[in-house]
Amino acid sequence: MKYLIQTTLLCGLAVSFMLSHSVYAQAKAPTKIIFDTDFGGDADDLGALAMLNHFQNKGEMELLAIMCWNLEKYAVSAIDAVNTYYGNPDIPIGLRKGKQHITDWNHAKPIADNLPHNATFENVPEATQLYRKLLGESDDKSLVIVTVGPLMNIKNLIDSKPDAYSPLDGLALINAKVKEFVIMGGNFPKSENEWNFDGDMPGVTKYVLDHLELPITFLGAELGASLKTGEVFNALPKDSPLYLGFYHFSKYAPWMKHQFKGKIYDNATFDQTAVLYAVRNGVGSYWHRVGDGFCEADATGGNTWKPKKNSNHSYLVLDTPIAEMELELEQFMLGDF
Repeated sequence: MKYLIQTTLLCGLAVSFMLSHSVYAQAKAPTKIIFDTDFGGDADDLGALAMLNHFQNKGEMELLAIMCWNLEKYAVSAIDAVNTYYGNPDIPIGLRKGKQHITDWNHAKPIADNLPHNATFENVPEATQLYRKLLGESDDKSLVIVTVGPLMNIKNLIDSKPDAYSPLDGLALINAKVKEFVIMGGNFPKSENEWNFDGDMPGVTKYVLDHLELPITFLGAELGASLKTGEVFNALPKDSPLYLGFYHFSKYAPWMKHQFKGKIYDNATFDQTAVLYAVRNGVGSYWHRVGDGFCEADATGGNTWKPKKNSNHSYLVLDTPIAEMELELEQFMLGDF
């Protein structure tokens, strides 16, 4: 259905992309973003990272660092390879402490095997150390942290102690330097379990949400689940990261491989929504904000939206027609804006 209306929408979208880019470039200073990802599993992390690189290259944001939650052997190298492909080889990468593993269906290995990179599992700093360095060097209320995976890196940062980078403990450092968290996770208004709020790490999300005091905008899984993108990448060069990653994911991911017939298939588009909000906001155009409540997380990956006046929590509800939003997100991932 999406492709039946693609032609009629594409010309209008191309014009709007050019106009909106010029407006954004003139109207706002680049947002400083730290991106915290479980890169390597679902291909939406790859799409989100491509978007971030394009936004960076067009001057709409400054990507200060990428924090990797995934301890899979090739995740860090693939992140660096994607950044290098798009002309940003110097973006720092931090990695959660833990034991390395290999997951065959993860899409990081084909990217790392086929594209130049320097970063590896062994040679990047621990994520908490890099977080503290970057926050310690930053102006007050100058950063946005975007999380699109489980929140252990944030818990570790909260629990961190004063060091050479800052005399503040982790929670005080976050409250001083970060102006907003953008969290892709949960389901709204209620869910019994969602991967980013679970991650086989009972209680981590609850701990983080119980401690953070600054504004949090949630983009729930229900939003990204309604948006399907990726088939357009079949037309890309076979050595491009979007093709390599989405092809491998379509062929080998446990919930995708049953339909594989030699090409990339559309996939749910979760993490890209968080990046789009963090860079362009879009409240009042792409989506509307639900506030006057807070996200209460339980210890098993579930969450419930509960009423509360003047809360610093909110979640977004999509207003743009689904087919139009899918096309826009594909253009952002391709850099055609």
